[in-house]
Amino acid sequence: MRDATSRRLLAAGLLLGVAACAEKSRLPAFAGVGPAPTIPAPTKSLIPTVDIAPARGWPAGVMPTAAAGMVVNPLATGLNHPRWLYVLPNGDVLVAETNAPPRPEAGKGIKGFIMKKVMERAGAAVPSANRITLLRDADGDGVAETRTEFLKGLNSPFGIALVGDVLYVANADAVVRFPYRAGETAVNAAPVTVAALPGGPINHHWTKNIIASKDGSKLYATVGSNSNVAENGIDKETNRAAILEIDLKTAATRLFASGLRNPNGMGWQPHSGALWTVVNERDELGSDLVPDYLTSVKDGGFYGWPYSYFGSHVDARVTPPRPDMVAKAIVPDYALGAHVAALGLVFYEGSLFPPQYAGGAFIGQHGSWNRKPLSGYNVVFVPFANGKPSGKPAEILTGFVNQDGDAFGRPVGVAVDKAGALLVADDVGNAVWRVRPAAMQ
Repeated sequence: MRDATSRRLLAAGLLLGVAACAEKSRLPAFAGVGPAPTIPAPTKSLIPTVDIAPARGWPAGVMPTAAAGMVVNPLATGLNHPRWLYVLPNGDVLVAETNAPPRPEAGKGIKGFIMKKVMERAGAAVPSANRITLLRDADGDGVAETRTEFLKGLNSPFGIALVGDVLYVANADAVVRFPYRAGETAVNAAPVTVAALPGGPINHHWTKNIIASKDGSKLYATVGSNSNVAENGIDKETNRAAILEIDLKTAATRLFASGLRNPNGMGWQPHSGALWTVVNERDELGSDLVPDYLTSVKDGGFYGWPYSYFGSHVDARVTPPRPDMVAKAIVPDYALGAHVAALGLVFYEGSLFPPQYAGGAFIGQHGSWNRKPLSGYNVVFVPFANGKPSGKPAEILTGFVNQDGDAFGRPVGVAVDKAGALLVADDVGNAVWRVRPAAMQ
């Protein structure tokens, strides 16, 4: 057993060393951004490109860098892998402190072993705290004075939604509900299962986000794929790479949209009322493929995965081919760049930021591992006009990676607090950051 482990470690080290020297991006970063990104030919290599920003955490006195005219401060620090945020009507902030659940069949073989080591180096392999923490900024100074364990004993919780006096939480394998009373700092009731979500022993993309319909009658749940490009078998992808609709009256679940490899953040665009999401696309086609994206989501829409990407660009790795499905693939609205790992999404409906931010999208980009040079590791803003993206992304929060390529932090979920400031969950820095215009509180 010791010899086998040694061989795996040696193989991992050698392959990671080779991968780190693999191909670099041939296109400028902006080529993969916008409604009509450049889609080059895929790069074929035995070893995928691996370029990781090792997770270090923030040195004392160091913080991310806010855009010109803005300031940033920590709402809270010393958290345990905070991934997702939800702001309650009274201004309390819920933070999902979470990570992947046990996945006994994930990452088998040498490739899986290497990916495990990649995730460890990136800070993504810590045990899950399995809780939701409540932060309260009672005096409105932008710093939480109160921190309480709001919900515990969960199963890799991620998405959160409040409908009336019921709080819904998306665990890795189910949506559960709890009673909620305004102002309470802890919930002790047992969870009640609302609807099962795809989980299981692989559960490749474990994060499950939820958002309520405007009338509160339905939940929409994101479910990522169980693989990169269906290499585990298409039979393992039932109701995955999708957004599901859950009827809260009957608990009936139906496929709302599919072909979305790994959707995470969702939001209702204020002008059009349409549902939008950000999606992490497939890996191992080179540093310039495939652009992650921001898109509106159509009921019954199919967005290509695994058979094609960004419309009709066929992925030849997927067998058997499905030209009939490729013909149905909807072209996403807006590319965000290859491998930026867009996770968080919130449309701005506050009044603290200048008017040009109204209705636009803040996006938390967790950062790449399959691209040279690195991409993502920032929070960007995409302006909207008439319900559609209307300009280039602007960086709002940067500085998560230092000049040596080490990651002090990695942004994930984003939210807007009751005062209108932007909140950012940082799962490597173990903090929640608060961004506001410099001239305003």
